[in-house]
Parts: sequence; C-alpha cells; structure tokens
Amino acid sequence: MDNLVLILQKTIIYAIPLLIVALGGLFAERSGIINLALEGEMIFGAFIGAIFVQIFQKNGVFSESQVQWMFLIALLISGIGGALFSLLLSFSAIKLRSDQTISGTALNMLAPAIVCTVCLVFYNQEKLVMNPMPIYVITNNTTGILAIFFNKAYLSTYVIIVVYAILAVWLYKSKVGIHMRACGEHPQAADSVGINVHKMRYLGTTISGFLAGLGGYAYIATCAAGTAESTIGGMGFLALAIMIFGNWNPIGIILGSLMFGFLKCIGPLAGSIPFLKSLNLAYYLYNIIPYVVVIIVLVIFRNKSGCPKAEGIPYDKGKR
Repeated sequence: MDNLVLILQKTIIYAIPLLIVALGGLFAERSGIINLALEGEMIFGAFIGAIFVQIFQKNGVFSESQVQWMFLIALLISGIGGALFSLLLSFSAIKLRSDQTISGTALNMLAPAIVCTVCLVFYNQEKLVMNPMPIYVITNNTTGILAIFFNKAYLSTYVIIVVYAILAVWLYKSKVGIHMRACGEHPQAADSVGINVHKMRYLGTTISGFLAGLGGYAYIATCAAGTAESTIGGMGFLALAIMIFGNWNPIGIILGSLMFGFLKCIGPLAGSIPFLKSLNLAYYLYNIIPYVVVIIVLVIFRNKSGCPKAEGIPYDKGKR
C-alpha cells in the first residue's frame, strides 16, 4: 500500500507540469498555430521565475512563513516570461507568415542559448540553482489514498488543477473560446462573421506560452531540485505528444498526462520500490522509456481526427 501511494504521489508530481503545458499546446493549435516551441517557452519561463526567486531569497524579502506567496508569484512571473517569449512565435507565424515548425524549432534552440549566456555572464555558471524552499503542504495525519493529494502535496498541484479546469471550460464554453477554436478550424468562415483571426491567434499563442512558462517553473521547483538550466528534460515535447495522444481534447490530455507522469516517475523510484530494484536495470533505461513511448504514440495517433483543420496554415484574408 505504501509503495502504491508513493508511486501515485510521484505520478501526480510529474503529471501536473505536463498537464498544464499540454493544455497550452492545445490553446495554440486550436487557434491555428503549431506551437512546437513549448520546450523553449518552458525553459525561458522557468529561468525568469528562478531569477526572481534567487533575487528575493538573496535579499530576504520573504520570510519562511511567506515562502508560499513567493512560490505563487514565481509561477505567475514564469507564466508571463513564457507568454512574452511566445510572442516571437506568433509574430513570425502571423505577421511574417513563416513556417511555424521552423520558427518553433528556432525558439527551442534560442531559449537554452539565452539561459546559458545570462548564467555565464551574471552567475559564472551554466545553470541557476535556487535555495530549497518548503513549497509543499503537509498534513501529517493523512494516511492511505488521501495522502496522495494531501500529504506533502505541492502548492502548484492545486493551483494548476484549478487553472486547468477554468481554462478548459473557458475554451469550450465562452464566446472568445468558441471564436478561437473557429479560427483553427475555418478562419475564412470566422472572418466572414467579423472574428479577428489574427487577434484570436495571437491570444491563443500567448495563453499557450503563459501556460508553458508556468509549467516550466512548476517542473523545476518540484521535480528538478530548483535548478533552472538550458534543458528541461524534453518535457515540452512530451506535452506535445500528450496533446496528440489526447486527440486535442482536455479530457484526453488528463489521461495522457497521468500515463506519461507515471512513466517519468519510474526512474526516480527504481531504487525505492522492491520490485523495480530487484530487476537491477540501469537507471538510464528507465529514463528513456517515456521517450520510446512518445515515438510509439506519435506513430499510432498520427492520423487522429481531432487535429484542427487549419493549424499551421498562415491565414490569407484573400483566400476563400
């Protein structure tokens, strides 16, 4: 029972960043933009949040009892950083009408370069390490299955679940959300009824970048020991695979996030679960499992019907 609870706890810890970043990819693609730059937006957003935290830790602005507030503000700042970085993608895709796949790939290369350069110039190292913070909520009296959600659960878990629920409903039920999805399916028809396609695509990509930055900081704070560097372990690409696996649907994304969260936690838990320990497999073998599954998922679901019909196609107002 204890091993089951431990596995489920770790699964959720890894699934939460994937969940919100995959939703970010959904927002961009539902508006008609292929956001291949999720990885870069996670790296950049997480780095901006880490700079904020280190500055405030160094100057002692927040007391230990106020650390949770600092964590929440860092999540928000990371989201803003990811949103600003995503404007490079939306500008190139919408204004310059460039190839969105190439633009996304370029941003994935640019973000690590920025992080490395800034770290070397200002910190004389290639990564930025934050001091440990008590950013989880502890309820020592909670046992059994309830311990999964209430015993040493990170604050970001609750925040991201709430944000996910609100934005998923908003995308499908609000007027703006419906307009945004129309721009990803048939932008000409949307334009004919007065919807500003370019505005909706900017909005979708910006929300996508915000969620990627938020997920990036949640990942480094909860899974990467508070270290911001030029890589984030391919989590952005995993989030893209989850979005495709989930058929561009919020419910499918939840299932995909839990599955990949479980696959990601196998490696860190291999030494503490008796069954996995008895297999005596090399640590790196566990680490490559999620990425092997990604390839399989992309092959199996390459022809899924949930893909927005106009994604990746620059909008031409003159075409009908």
